[in-house]
Amino acid sequence: MTETKLAPGDAAPEFTLPTADGGTISLDAYRGKRVILYFYPAAMTPGCTKQACDFRDNLGRLADEGFVVLGVSKDKPEKLAKFVERDTLTFPLLSDPELAVHQAYGAYGTKKLYGKEVVGVLRSTFVIDGDGKVEQALYNVKATGHVASLMKKLGLA
Repeated sequence: MTETKLAPGDAAPEFTLPTADGGTISLDAYRGKRVILYFYPAAMTPGCTKQACDFRDNLGRLADEGFVVLGVSKDKPEKLAKFVERDTLTFPLLSDPELAVHQAYGAYGTKKLYGKEVVGVLRSTFVIDGDGKVEQALYNVKATGHVASLMKKLGLA
């Protein structure tokens, strides 16, 4: 499997994906805004819950600085809706069960899990500028502490 990794300056791959609430969201709807697009392995698992709640808890500050947060997983919209409700998540969660968007962003591939190589979702975060270009491409991030680390990189800490 060839794994494409994005780098700062690359055009962010366009997408339109279903949301937890039954709608759809396209990246191009956010032209002119800075987007934090993060990929996580599975809704309602401990690490992914921690990361989503960190984004939720810092959303006001991120929004004040002009950022929109979008979370993407391979979960179906029904499961995402339960995740949103259970954890009172206040930003859109997008469903990519075919993994096409994960692959376009290089957020699916070979990783180490408990010392073994496996193929799966790579916890990754992308900061996309208002023109649709990648500002930051962060691969294999940790769930815990990631939002604080990202905010520091964005000069918001």
